[in-house]
Parts: sequence; structure tokens; C-alpha cells
Amino acid sequence: MNKTTYTNLNLFDGKSNEVKKSAWLVVDDASGKIDQVGTGDAPSTDRQVDLSGKYVMPGMVNCHTHICMDPTAGDGGTGANVVDATVHAVQHLHDLLKSGVTYIRECGSTFDIDITLNELRKKGVLKKVPEILPSGRPYSMTGGHGDFPNFAHLVDSPDEIRKAVRKGLKKGTMAIKVMATGGVMTPGDFMADPQLSIEEMKVAADEAHHKGRIIAAHAEGNPGIMNAIKAGVDSIEHGFYVNDEEIDLMLKQGTYLTPTLVADWAIPEYGEGKMPDWEIKKAADALDDLYNNIMHAWKRGVPITLGTDAGTPFNDFTMTPMEFQLMVEQGATNFDSLETSYTSAKLMKIDKEYGTLEPNKYADFLVLDNNPLADVKAVQQEDKAVYKKGVQVY
Repeated sequence: MNKTTYTNLNLFDGKSNEVKKSAWLVVDDASGKIDQVGTGDAPSTDRQVDLSGKYVMPGMVNCHTHICMDPTAGDGGTGANVVDATVHAVQHLHDLLKSGVTYIRECGSTFDIDITLNELRKKGVLKKVPEILPSGRPYSMTGGHGDFPNFAHLVDSPDEIRKAVRKGLKKGTMAIKVMATGGVMTPGDFMADPQLSIEEMKVAADEAHHKGRIIAAHAEGNPGIMNAIKAGVDSIEHGFYVNDEEIDLMLKQGTYLTPTLVADWAIPEYGEGKMPDWEIKKAADALDDLYNNIMHAWKRGVPITLGTDAGTPFNDFTMTPMEFQLMVEQGATNFDSLETSYTSAKLMKIDKEYGTLEPNKYADFLVLDNNPLADVKAVQQEDKAVYKKGVQVY
């Protein structure tokens, strides 16, 4: 059995708030899993790779992406045809991996493209991409958030959503996405608009959980956030106006929160003169509120995941590390922000094999010039080395 030892590295394992100096990793070449981790003298194996004193951390787990969307288009490129959307999706997957994201949960994919691409990835046809927890199309009400051509399943009763979710699960959906409120990108609705009902979302949650799958709710304002929590979703996506009553229930039920700070930050930061004023105003008006509310939820103990909503305007597929910086700027420590990636793995139920660098987990890791625990902006390094299952892919 061939093994490779990576030596002379400083290790942040993703789990403990420390960097282990003079560390080493032994990887089983056949499985791509970590065999041993230690410090000091490294064991002798078939191959030795000297990492020259650089910093090693786990690959990032981004639990909220939209690989078919075009971040250069004000509407996210939701009107694209299937060929155009697929070509963009493949390029975006490459960009994600190159930026250090080794696993994604897709949260809404036009034409169910993510399901097909995931099958191609598993067959080895599609290479140099992150692993994918696919969602297929999201579920929205007629006229609701995401009511774009070929994007959402439009459902308007508990029976309709039950049948649509069952079809999605049959096709290969592994992470259901429902729309509980309006949002920024749809012109006819607002963050405070409740959309799918508690009853409709509860049916979707029940069907997902019957299959051992997870369910996320796009929920930005009230009462939609509370509706989604009461329906039993596993995660609230965005949650910009989450309040104490909702936080109480999230803590009781173990509901996760995915802030997607960078998605709202990017629109007023880069959108002036490039997109409609109404869209910029929606995002800008919410920014201070969402910072305050998200950080309040985090301080109260709600588990915060790493998700960026990649694909929304000016929020491209290289920007995952920026989410860490924004969280730190709002008062989190470097470790707190980095830990959100492991929390994403827990939400996605992949934490037994991904998210930290420990024995019996896959050797998905990044090699950085600087210490991310000293300055989280170290993860933004453009020419970082990216390893997937012990093999350097970038």
C-alpha cells in the first residue's frame, strides 16, 4: 500500500484554534485519506513531499453556491439556455476549486444541471472540480423569488410541492432548497414578503428527511424566517432579519444559519452604474441590519456555516475567502470565521470524512504562504496550492 508523507508544514487542522509547527501528514495514496498526523520526526513512506514550512489548512466547504448563474449579469444570467448555463457551470466549478473550495452544496441550479454534472464528476468525466451536494431546481411559489424561466419548480399547494420534491429526489437531488421569502434579485418581491407557507415547506422537509436528505430555506425577512424554522428546515439561508424569537427556536431545533455576507456586500460595493438602482438599494438598505442580526445570532450560539451565494451579482466563484474577512470585520476571531467551513460540513452530513484534517478523513487541503489564524486574509492568496484527496489539482 503506497503512502505519501507531507513534511515540514505548519498545520491548522480546522478543528482546534492552533497551528501545529513542524507537522506532517501521511496520506494513503489509494484511498486519498489521511493515515496519520503528527509533529516532529515524520515516518518513512514511499514518497516524501517537503512543503517548505508553509501553512496547511482544510479545503473550504461552501454550502451555498449557484454554479449556473452569471455574476456579471444583474439577473444572474437566469435566462441562459442549457448549453450556455452548462459551460458557465463547469468554469465556475473550476474557479471554486482553484480558490480552495473542495466541496459545495448547490442551492438552486437551472435545468438541474448540477445533478448531471455531479454524475459526470463521479464517473471521472468531469475533472478538477469540487465535490457536489446537488440541489437541482429550487422550489418557489408562482411569482415568488426565483420565478425565472427554467430555474425553479413553481408550486402552489402542499400536494404540488410534495410531488415536485419527490420528482427532484428521484432525479438525484440531495439538498432541497425552498423559497420562504422574497429577495434582492427578483423585481416584484421584497425580503419581508412571506412566500411558501409553513404547510408547504413542512411537506418538503418531511419528504427530504424521509430520504435522509437536508433542506435549506431562502429566508431573509420576517415572518418568512419563522415560517421556515417552524416547517423544520435544516438551515436558514441569509437570515438577514433573524430575531430573538427565531433564534430561540433555532437553538432548540439545531437549525443552522448561512449568512452569505459577501453576496449582499458585493452589490453596493461593485454595482453602481452596472445594475438597476432598485436592486442596489435593496442590498444597501439591508447591509448594516444583516451584519448586526447575523452576529447577534452567532453570539447567542446559532451554528454559522460558510456559504457565499456565489453566482449572484459581482459575487464570483473565487470570493469564498472574503466571507471570512467580512465576519472578522464584524467582530469574530480568525478561528471563529474559519470554523464556519467545518460547520458547513456538519450541516451537509459529510463531517466524518471532510472539513478537518484528521486520520480517516480525505486529504483535501490548501497550502498557504501565511498563517490564516494570524490573518484570515491569508486564505485569499491567489496562487495557493490545492490538494484533493492527496493529489495536487492546482
